[in-house]
Amino acid sequence: MGTFAHSLLLLLPLPLLLRCSLCVARPAEECPAACRCPDEQLLDCSRLKLSRLPEPLPSWIVQLDLNHNRLSSIKPNALSHLCKLREIKLNNNEFEAIPNLGPVSTNITFLSLTSNKISDILPGHLKPFHSLETLDLSNNNISVLNMESFPPLVLKHLHINNNRIISLEPGTFDNLSNTLQVLRLNRNRISAIPQKMFKLPHLQHLEMNRNKIRKIDGLTFQGLPSLKSLRIQRNGLARLMDGAFWGLSNMEILQLDHNNLTEITKGWLYGLLMLQQLHLSQNSISRISPDAWEFCQKLSELDLTYNNLARLEDSSFVGLSLLVRLSIGNNKVSYIADCAFRGLSSLQTLDLKNNEISWTIEDMNGAFSGLDKLRWLLQGNRIRSITKKAFSGLDALEHLDLSNNAIMSVQGNTFSQMKKLKELYLNTSSLLCDCQLKWLPEWLVDNNFETFVNATCAHPQILKGRSVFAVSLDGFVCDDFPKPQITVQPETQSAIKGSNLSFICSAASSSDSPMTFAWKKDNELLHDAEMENYAHLRAQGGEVMEYTTILRLRHVDFSNEGKYQCVISNHFGSSYSVKAKLTVNILGCLCISECCTEALEIHA
Repeated sequence: MGTFAHSLLLLLPLPLLLRCSLCVARPAEECPAACRCPDEQLLDCSRLKLSRLPEPLPSWIVQLDLNHNRLSSIKPNALSHLCKLREIKLNNNEFEAIPNLGPVSTNITFLSLTSNKISDILPGHLKPFHSLETLDLSNNNISVLNMESFPPLVLKHLHINNNRIISLEPGTFDNLSNTLQVLRLNRNRISAIPQKMFKLPHLQHLEMNRNKIRKIDGLTFQGLPSLKSLRIQRNGLARLMDGAFWGLSNMEILQLDHNNLTEITKGWLYGLLMLQQLHLSQNSISRISPDAWEFCQKLSELDLTYNNLARLEDSSFVGLSLLVRLSIGNNKVSYIADCAFRGLSSLQTLDLKNNEISWTIEDMNGAFSGLDKLRWLLQGNRIRSITKKAFSGLDALEHLDLSNNAIMSVQGNTFSQMKKLKELYLNTSSLLCDCQLKWLPEWLVDNNFETFVNATCAHPQILKGRSVFAVSLDGFVCDDFPKPQITVQPETQSAIKGSNLSFICSAASSSDSPMTFAWKKDNELLHDAEMENYAHLRAQGGEVMEYTTILRLRHVDFSNEGKYQCVISNHFGSSYSVKAKLTVNILGCLCISECCTEALEIHA
């Protein structure tokens, strides 16, 4: 042994000196019977039904795995010769307290005691573990944490998942403030988070999933300036007060899925200046306030799937110019404002699956304008017809998924502007295979999309059930027009306040399929509209049915102003009329002496 090494040994305490001398002098020991030694550091004695430690334990052990045994205690001196031991796993045993491991405790950096019977962390249990960095006490019976539970340690990772903790006492984790980086308190019974609960300036990840937290007050998380991610999923969380996350100016990920939140407002998002991912799936959100994103404009991913959103306003996503992925699938969206997606200049993926926006897509021109970088678009919304302008502006689109739509018609050149399109998914058995669809099979083959498409004809009867790729070009003919065709458009009108008026709309069809009628005002369905609907036969090379719908407006006022549109539908699709504008005026009477002249005041 060299002079320098010998000098170091003389400086060591006698007990540690003796143990290290043993380790140095001891020859390489064999692996104990029944245990496994997969490498030069790990001794695996798990799943052996042990009630006491195997003997002898080789001194070269760095990692000791004693999981899934029947151990309830360890003699303090049983490990004293293991001067290299750093990690010990005691999961799924029968310990009722954190065991005393003797002199070796001071070297342990990793201690896992999940799935035991530990009910308390008493003063002194953890004091010997001077080097401990990771402690896992998940799946035990711990019900109380207080200021005496954790002495000053160098702990970085603390997991206390799936215990019986009901409340948190301020100051509980203060002794770990210099080092703690990860704290997991999932699956407990915590119902409230006291203000100034956490004074952990180095904490980066906090998890409190599956507790009973119903409300978060302002300033609750003050004291966590380094936090990167916060997970509070499945709590029944219903209220987030203004400033609920104030102080988390460096947080990047916030997961609030599976709660009862109803609204997104800038009040509870205040201070989240660096937030990049916000997960709000499986809540009851029905409204996004106009200025919601004022304080977190660095969002790159927003998940709003499985909520109660019915409308996407032109203010719903204002300020999110860095957003890359937006998921709004499985909501109740039936209305999308003309400029709802404008400003999302970085968006690459848009998920709109399983909503109720079929009319919006079928009738709007440029619904996706402004999405210059969009690459993925997922649409499953009972869309029945696609117009040539439906996807205008999506020049960068690479993946278009139109699965789960009963698509009946696709206008020519619908996809021609999407020069970068690599995948087009289309599965429908409802196609109207007339002369207007003649272009589609050839275009799909020329662009190598046929492997993604399963499309069959529903009409005419002679082609029913046949793949569009199996129909010859001569087979696509226009012998009839089963889908309604608008013949009389509603007309723009001006009306005097308090008067009655009507809008008239007609369509013709060669099919005897039942017809339905609806009116929209400013792109929204009028559910309680007063309508009169008529049908009569007219000859046009055979029997053709013509349908008329009349919208009655009585005692109109300024709230009736807007653009009105009729929608006439049958089994083969819907036809949309032009939008007729209604302007309401005031008729006043100005009297001078005995003469009255009528003055018309136009409502601005």
